[in-house]
Amino acid sequence: MQSHTLKSKTKRKKARQVGRGGTRGKTSGRGTKGQNARAGRKKRPELRDFIKRFPKLRGRGVSPFKSIQNKPVAVNVSTLETIFTAGDVVTKEVLLAKRVINAEKGRIPKVKILGTGEISKRLTIQGIETSGEAKKKIEAAGGEVK
Repeated sequence: MQSHTLKSKTKRKKARQVGRGGTRGKTSGRGTKGQNARAGRKKRPELRDFIKRFPKLRGRGVSPFKSIQNKPVAVNVSTLETIFTAGDVVTKEVLLAKRVINAEKGRIPKVKILGTGEISKRLTIQGIETSGEAKKKIEAAGGEVK
């Protein structure tokens, strides 16, 4: 018995290939030439190009001084004068029902009553932020701010 005449009991999982037909011959699976064929190649990830296209909005965005909170919707005293009658109670829900304000993403937004215009009707303001000027005008007309 000689080593070159020995037969294995089990078949080889993968036949050893030689020359141009081999898996590790000639270009060794790297194709031909170029950046990809060279040793120590490090191609830049394609995703990085997309990321670098976006503006550099880090942290607080474009302006660090811009408030994160949503600004309240401004409603003037003159608007209340035209829509409501004397003795009415003004709330966010009533303003939404009368379409003075619109819902934002299914929620009633914050509202602030400003002092632009004149008011002569006695109104009760509940649960709404008011400016100092608006509060003076509403109270001068006989209304109240709660």
